[in-house]
Amino acid sequence: MFTSAFGALSDATGLVKRFDIETGGLVFEIITTSNFDVQKVEFDKDKKQLTFYIVSSLENNLGELIIPKGLLSGNFTFYLNDQEYQPKTQSNDRIAFITLNFTGSGNNKVDVIATNYLENPDEVAKPVNTEKESEDKKSQSEGGGCLIATAAFDSELAPQVQHLRELRDSKLLQTKSGSDFMITFNNFYYSFSPQIADLEREYPLFKETVKIVITPLLLSISLLNSVEMDSEIEVIGYGTSIILLNLGMYFAAPTLMVVRLSKRRKNQRLGLLLL
Repeated sequence: MFTSAFGALSDATGLVKRFDIETGGLVFEIITTSNFDVQKVEFDKDKKQLTFYIVSSLENNLGELIIPKGLLSGNFTFYLNDQEYQPKTQSNDRIAFITLNFTGSGNNKVDVIATNYLENPDEVAKPVNTEKESEDKKSQSEGGGCLIATAAFDSELAPQVQHLRELRDSKLLQTKSGSDFMITFNNFYYSFSPQIADLEREYPLFKETVKIVITPLLLSISLLNSVEMDSEIEVIGYGTSIILLNLGMYFAAPTLMVVRLSKRRKNQRLGLLLL
């Protein structure tokens, strides 16, 4: 049994949990996003099987599973409460992405059985106890995914969301200043993002508005994926540049526009008075 590395969010938003699976001297991360509670995950390497134990207070259940292909790959067979089940599956060269959609409140169990185990695990796993952070720091710095972007683009597998995750994991969390920033940012971000994501799912027009508003931000952040940030100075320098760029786009430019429009309107009124 493996305990989750991130706590509960609201049911309407989606409960995001991360489970570490230790096997073969490696650690693999399983991510679940759902409107039910995945209480624990068990792994049987001989059966090539993951078992998800679920408790739901809702009748209609929707969830997403992200399984690293280095852990399990090939052909998948699924069972819901010991009955064969066929959820929607997608995959790329790194992960299998499974969408669960079923009815029934209370206790449920989902088994995921694969044909391959530990094939090409190096790119999606890390050695056990190598550069391991404390559990508290890990949960704070990694967070539970970008809730607002996930709700706006309908999936954690969306390219925009994957770019954010790649930036976080491959660049920011590789330096102390980046990790410290993520801890501070997550404490702020998760104080309001669940409520915004709730509204996005409830009101489609609001979701499209959020998508338009955050697109320039996502594009500017994606620039960081194309630069080298191997040192503390580079992380601070590029990070500060992106923050200033977004302050200019979202605050300085609109403020300047309002001032200019106000001045033009004032001049027009003055002209009318002179006439």
